[in-house]
Amino acid sequence: MKALKKVSLTQWIFIAMAIGIAIGHFFPEVGKNLTPLSNVFLRLIKSIIAPLLFATLVCGIAGSGSAKTMGRIGLKAIIYFEIVTTVALFLGLFAVNLVKPGVGVALERAADTGLPQVKPSLASMLEHTFPVSIIEAMAKNEVLQLVVFCFIFGTAAIAIGDKAKPVIDFCRSLGDVMFQYTKYVMYFAPIGVGAAIGAVVGSKGIVVLIGLGKLILTLYAALIIFVVFVLGAVILIFRIPVRRFWNAAREPFFLAFSTASSEAAFPIAMQNMERFGVPRHIVSFVLPTGYSFNLDGTTLYLSLASVFVAQAAGLDMSVGEQLMMMLTLMLTSKGVASVPRAALVILAGTLTTFNLPMEGIALLLGVDTLMDMARTSVNMLGNCLAATVVAKWEGHDLTPMPEAEFSGD
Repeated sequence: MKALKKVSLTQWIFIAMAIGIAIGHFFPEVGKNLTPLSNVFLRLIKSIIAPLLFATLVCGIAGSGSAKTMGRIGLKAIIYFEIVTTVALFLGLFAVNLVKPGVGVALERAADTGLPQVKPSLASMLEHTFPVSIIEAMAKNEVLQLVVFCFIFGTAAIAIGDKAKPVIDFCRSLGDVMFQYTKYVMYFAPIGVGAAIGAVVGSKGIVVLIGLGKLILTLYAALIIFVVFVLGAVILIFRIPVRRFWNAAREPFFLAFSTASSEAAFPIAMQNMERFGVPRHIVSFVLPTGYSFNLDGTTLYLSLASVFVAQAAGLDMSVGEQLMMMLTLMLTSKGVASVPRAALVILAGTLTTFNLPMEGIALLLGVDTLMDMARTSVNMLGNCLAATVVAKWEGHDLTPMPEAEFSGD
């Protein structure tokens, strides 16, 4: 029993992933029937997000002392987001033009993909940012709407001073309770993760790796290069302790990878970044904002997938057309985390805009889960780093929080 207690959550997740893959491969029918277990875990995780975000963000903004401070943090975060996601877009563009994974892949006419008919625009994104009802935003886990509401609510709390103290105390207590709630839910993580992997392998089969292997390998290689050289350069520039950062980020990273869900990793990412030394008012603002605006893995995938479809269709896009596509993706890839299969929806809108065949979506659907795992985990890693960068930019020294003082324990 003592040996079992020494096994970390990350190690249990890896063990569960291996067991899930084995079950899905050797007993596919059993693997398919594991879906309810993974859905239970994801539902529990989603139940955390709205109350935890509301509590920590309102408390963080009110604790920052002024709306001016939060405005400065927001501006720094947006500047960082735009620089890094632009680099991700162009890295994806470079990789797909270098490897040309779409050459030789014949597109076939396919049935309707079942994706929502959404063509994102700047106007619709701006309108969707503001909540009609905070209750509705919480019920649907509309993270960006929650951030906007909490920012205004927290600013109002600062403005009225001591009258807001009971509300701030309530939010602080609510945050403490939700961190403990998160701790309980995470005990179920290995079962949920193993079930999710088992269901994918059971329904798709390991052979799903073969058909579009060149595209998958190109994406994974580009994401690894992005993490090592781009995020690595950021770590060096801001002098972030690498080992401590990885120890804090690895659990949310592997959770995001194994479940292909940023939501699954979101609560533990908030906990770990606060333990790492990022002040609560920064981590509770930057992480959820990055959830909509700093999708590094997704933006890299979108640039790669768009040109892949053109290559598969035998269309030769000029450099100018590809750059125009990148500009379009820079605008349309923001604020769509709540859309089902968001990356594919954005990709569908981009293909339509540039008269590329929609059959490319059907071609990608078969292996989208494998690519979604990679891009989602990089999204999560990039957002953890973004919170750390903004904290350093604000002059904080990232002193680890003692366990005794951490509110979640």
